[in-house]
Amino acid sequence: MCDATCLTGLKDMEPTLLELKNLKTHFRIRRGMIRDLIEKKRFVHAVDDVSFTIRKGETFGLVGESGCGKTTLGRTLIRLVEPTTGELTFDGQDVFGLGPEALRTLRKDIQVIFQDPFASLNPRKTVYQIVAQPLRTHGIVPRSQMKEKVLDLLAKVGLQREHMDRYPHQFSGGQRQRIGIARALGTNPRFIIADEPLSALDVSIQAQILNLLETLRDEFRLTYLFISHDLSAVSYFSDRVAVMYLGKFVELARSEVVFKSPAHPYSKALISAIPSIHSGTDTKRISLAGDVSTPIDPPPGCRFQNRCFVKKGSICEEADPSWTEIGPDHYVACHLFA
Repeated sequence: MCDATCLTGLKDMEPTLLELKNLKTHFRIRRGMIRDLIEKKRFVHAVDDVSFTIRKGETFGLVGESGCGKTTLGRTLIRLVEPTTGELTFDGQDVFGLGPEALRTLRKDIQVIFQDPFASLNPRKTVYQIVAQPLRTHGIVPRSQMKEKVLDLLAKVGLQREHMDRYPHQFSGGQRQRIGIARALGTNPRFIIADEPLSALDVSIQAQILNLLETLRDEFRLTYLFISHDLSAVSYFSDRVAVMYLGKFVELARSEVVFKSPAHPYSKALISAIPSIHSGTDTKRISLAGDVSTPIDPPPGCRFQNRCFVKKGSICEEADPSWTEIGPDHYVACHLFA
């Protein structure tokens, strides 16, 4: 079984910033006090034995269907959700072993851009108060320089001085997402978890936000975990991409490899669904039959087996596929390559 070390990728480049080993995040299903006492405990396996590393300055893309565990994984990295088991180091520091004060200090270096740019902003606070809050909490700048710092952050994301005293409901979705980005930048983070930052925006605005994230990455030397349903955006923005299915990674490689030569059947089906703007392009859409397996106490074997169009046989039902390196920094969890 391949661990996080063998999934580093591009080993001759930047040093590792984040390393995750064998993460499991399970949620117990509560069915009432009496039933919980007499019946077997049941769990949702939201994230189940995931390992990977992210290098400094890298954008690590994460794709998969809704409910596959992408957001839970991102929230676990910053301990908004507590892990069941696993190890996480950030720049050599044991994140899962930190106490409350040390964790609060670490969160200056790790920030989140949330999916919903309206729900993530306090509707009762002005833009100035929203962006200034993390500056005050972490003592980034003295009070006398607060306004100047907030104005600088707003300018970085394309907002103006007159926006500072307005409330979130007075902005468009794209502008609200810019406010969220400005707030995330306030602590001078090194690592940003961008959790579906484009999905709640109009298509015409998505490219603007994506270009902004790219500009900020280059200017501040940021490292991203970029979680998205938008495969085209992931292809454009990410250095490496992991494909996730029902709590597990099924493929991981450089972005151009995943999108040009996907190996796992699920990856092939996802990428076949990307619309092409080029006339005459003959890309056959792969339609998946069968129902998605439940993440509640999943049975042994490959979790993609009941939808797989190249199922190998009984081994797919009996054994969980292990990681196999099928090319330079290209890993697949599929019995076809074992």
